[in-house]
Amino acid sequence: MAKGVRMADIAEKLGISIVSVSKALAGKDGVSEEMRAKILSTAEELGYRSPAAKATATQQTGGQIIGVLVADHFFNENTFYSNLYRAILQHSAPQGISVAMEIVFPQAEQSCTMPTFLVNRKVDGLIFMGEIDHRYMSTAAQSGLPFLLLDFYDDAIAADCVLSDNVSGAYQLTETILRTGRREIAFVGSVNATSSIMDRYLGYTKALLRAGLEPRADWRLEDRGADGRFIPLTLPQQMPQAFVCSCDEVAYNLVETLRRAGYRVPQDVAVAGYDDFRYSTICDPPLTSYRVDVDSMAAAAMDQMRRKMARKHSLAPTIMVPGALVVRESTAKQD
Repeated sequence: MAKGVRMADIAEKLGISIVSVSKALAGKDGVSEEMRAKILSTAEELGYRSPAAKATATQQTGGQIIGVLVADHFFNENTFYSNLYRAILQHSAPQGISVAMEIVFPQAEQSCTMPTFLVNRKVDGLIFMGEIDHRYMSTAAQSGLPFLLLDFYDDAIAADCVLSDNVSGAYQLTETILRTGRREIAFVGSVNATSSIMDRYLGYTKALLRAGLEPRADWRLEDRGADGRFIPLTLPQQMPQAFVCSCDEVAYNLVETLRRAGYRVPQDVAVAGYDDFRYSTICDPPLTSYRVDVDSMAAAAMDQMRRKMARKHSLAPTIMVPGALVVRESTAKQD
């Protein structure tokens, strides 16, 4: 990293005032978002880091710091991401790398307001954990810091990513249900909400097509609203024999909805989840699910980030981490 770079150097290169540079780096009002992005990019190009950022890195770890960004609705409503973050911490600490997490609230996400640790250059790399607004991610990426996407991908951004094998997982779940003799199978998940749900739907569809079955539009049920938060589930008018769900929490909620409507699981309807976390075992009956290997995903993300922060080429731009099918009572064979 270059030494002795001052705010004046950034201002001179861009032809603006030092005051504008100072406001942009401090995250204060007074500069446009476009100019703020240019200032951050130029600061990164020249190797500028604020005295506060340098002191923080030295005092805390003597090493590098990774910023983790996650949308509020994911972290609040989905236990999967708290487990994934915990795994990141477990793999970062032995390597002398600190992790700072920022929960991105809806207003900040929509206005593209960057977190303080990014504005003040207190981190050496970024991990976007779970789907986040495209404009927000693009704005953060303009900082020039190395970054990767964890548990999602974005077709419009060329970025390294670490994923669960969502297509294969949902395929295996659907095929498991087909082997019980059930051929009328619905999917519960808002496919346009995240890349993970879309890929799980593709795996479900692939299994049906290979069995000679056509997916039905009325058997694709929405599980969340436009803001990404869960919504009450509505059962279809014509009931299927089984449901494959986007995650365990949705499957748990579906089992409760079915029970209130007078259906028994698995005697009347089979239900499968995805992730294999807390909801899969507290559900009655326990859920068949696809276990995501969170530990391996976190390890792969940390290895990838270390290479990126060292300015080394990625071993693979996309790392697909396989999971494991777990069969439980919720998809037991019909009598």
